[in-house]
Amino acid sequence: MIYFLLLMTIVGISIFLIDAIPLFTVWQSRIKIGRFATPEMWQEKLLVISKKWLQNIPTVPLTDNRRLIVIDMLQGNYKRTAIQSWQEAALILGLTEYIKRTGDSQTQKEVEDFLSRKTTSSGTWKVKPTESDQAMLAYSFLNMELIDHQNYKPAYDETYQMILSLKGEDGTVAYKNHVKEYRFVDTVGFICPFLVLYGLKFGVQEAIDLAVKQVTDYQKYGMMQTANIPCHTYNVHTKTPTGLFGWGRGLAWFAIGLIDTWKLLPTNHPDKKTLQIIIAETAKSATKFQNKNGSFSWLIFDQKSRSDSSVTATLSWFFSLAAEIPEIADSCNTAKQKCLHYLETVTRRDGAIDFSQGDTKGIGVYSQNFDILPFTQGYALRTLFFVK
Repeated sequence: MIYFLLLMTIVGISIFLIDAIPLFTVWQSRIKIGRFATPEMWQEKLLVISKKWLQNIPTVPLTDNRRLIVIDMLQGNYKRTAIQSWQEAALILGLTEYIKRTGDSQTQKEVEDFLSRKTTSSGTWKVKPTESDQAMLAYSFLNMELIDHQNYKPAYDETYQMILSLKGEDGTVAYKNHVKEYRFVDTVGFICPFLVLYGLKFGVQEAIDLAVKQVTDYQKYGMMQTANIPCHTYNVHTKTPTGLFGWGRGLAWFAIGLIDTWKLLPTNHPDKKTLQIIIAETAKSATKFQNKNGSFSWLIFDQKSRSDSSVTATLSWFFSLAAEIPEIADSCNTAKQKCLHYLETVTRRDGAIDFSQGDTKGIGVYSQNFDILPFTQGYALRTLFFVK
């Protein structure tokens, strides 16, 4: 009996600590948040922790639950590979931009080592991609310089085939197999840049065409009539927008998918001008909803809703590239600088940007947990070290 009571006590303490340690860590890490002597010191902190995370990327929980999380862990409801893949992707994209700017050979090696850990000796993925989220990781690798992408073509081919398996009769790609009747705005950000770069590097015109169609169909069926702000999804049969208009990260997904697709397309591509017009409309709409402190709220129409660092970081990247369009250059440069200033104010002492919205649970069901997100970190780095 005594041993049983001792065992139960140990189990109880363990469960308490599993809940308590993360809560305490968050609390103490926010002490003196955003206090950096210079922007350069802030950038250095971001970089140091990002490279550290490359070795062990923090888990983004599926659930908002902060109590008895051991139950979620035991039931397999705590984390998912697909969510982690876009955290990893953004870090790679950010560090790649840093390498382009500085030529840092040590960071280049660390990124290449990360690629090696994800792929087999024959160039295929160790974990086969099954969801559209995972295309973003393939894009981040394909975007890397100084490596022979032909060695990893089998992995890129696997990703392309996964995307094609999600293609519907309407000619666009579903987010997941079990929701094929909807087109999610997330998918624009996940797959379109990969499709364009894959198509360009390996001569697959159909991939480029698919990316452009994914963007232009969303523009046609998933946007507000009064502003170029996307809805969460639209129904492919009825062409009816479904879910929330003004979800901040939904706008971000559309914006980064759109801007990278446009940037990658050759100058003489027949749809380049069409995408440029959409970019200008999106930029003009988005800047109207930027908060005075430089942030964007998770629900962008409501300035009283919480600011979301993930939206702010990704839109800073969008504004960086959109500033190449003369008619919106000044407003985009201003918006970008305001975004970066805000992100500095919500960066923890160790360099982790705080207050990013957690993972979305479904159409119209959004996380109210705001914490660190490696995805945010990566896009902040991508903006800070952007090389035109």
